[in-house]
Amino acid sequence: MTRLDRLWAGWRTSYMDEVTADGNAGLSSGNGSVFTRILRAVEDGDLTDESAYIVHRGSEAFAILNAYPYGTGHLLVMPFREVGALEELSSEESGDVWRLVNEAVLAVKTAYRPEGVNVGFNLGRAAGAGVPTHIHGHVLPRWDADSNFMTTVAEARVLPEPLAVTWQKLTAAWPTR
Repeated sequence: MTRLDRLWAGWRTSYMDEVTADGNAGLSSGNGSVFTRILRAVEDGDLTDESAYIVHRGSEAFAILNAYPYGTGHLLVMPFREVGALEELSSEESGDVWRLVNEAVLAVKTAYRPEGVNVGFNLGRAAGAGVPTHIHGHVLPRWDADSNFMTTVAEARVLPEPLAVTWQKLTAAWPTR
């Protein structure tokens, strides 16, 4: 059996308290994926794009920070409409998702100057999708040294900046068209 060590990340508690508070009925109750509930809470005025960490909105899709990032700068790109399969996307949604993936890569490169970028979709629970009912692509910066001793020895990651700072950097770096 593998032992899982935990590294304290206090910012996660404040985020979870905020998005599940009784005053945020759009997130703490109702139907739909966590992403659909976040969008509903923004529409209802319970959250803002900044407090929900929505970095950019397109016509059919949006980019949001991963609240539990693999690494700093980890973005998720997805359609506004909750669908669980690529083939369920309209051509407009598909086009906007891919456009935003490209823009997210440019924003990540501008904000963080990584040595590489991972882009990928986990389609279905068996493929590793944490939210299989709402497809989303991952865009995250990578560096040769990001598999450091903490990852190797402690099976933990250290994130050097709060999500609010990441949001500011990526919002400022988002390419305008």
